[in-house]
Amino acid sequence: MRVEEYMKLPYHYMVNPVSDESGDYFYASVLELEGCQSTGDSFQEAYDSLREAMQGWIQTKLENGFSVPEPITEEDYSGKFVLRLPKSLHFRLAIEAKNEGVSLNQYALYKLSR
Repeated sequence: MRVEEYMKLPYHYMVNPVSDESGDYFYASVLELEGCQSTGDSFQEAYDSLREAMQGWIQTKLENGFSVPEPITEEDYSGKFVLRLPKSLHFRLAIEAKNEGVSLNQYALYKLSR
């Protein structure tokens, strides 16, 4: 696939306002393309700068023989994952779930979504 074709794919962009010691600006990145990021003084400037960075990022990967990740979709995930945790935390969460009258899965989902 060529750079232009990758640029048409539905990647997931993240543009967030930032306020830190260097001032107020917008930070933009592409979820699937690790290290592909940019900034701008406005949302639009950060997005436009990110699209430019994306072209360079993809072109560099292709020129050097690396693969370029394609966009992820919800269909790629089942909604299940295994999580290992300390016995004491498992015990505490199970008690809290029981006190709330819900299953441990429901309670964990509630806690994760907060």
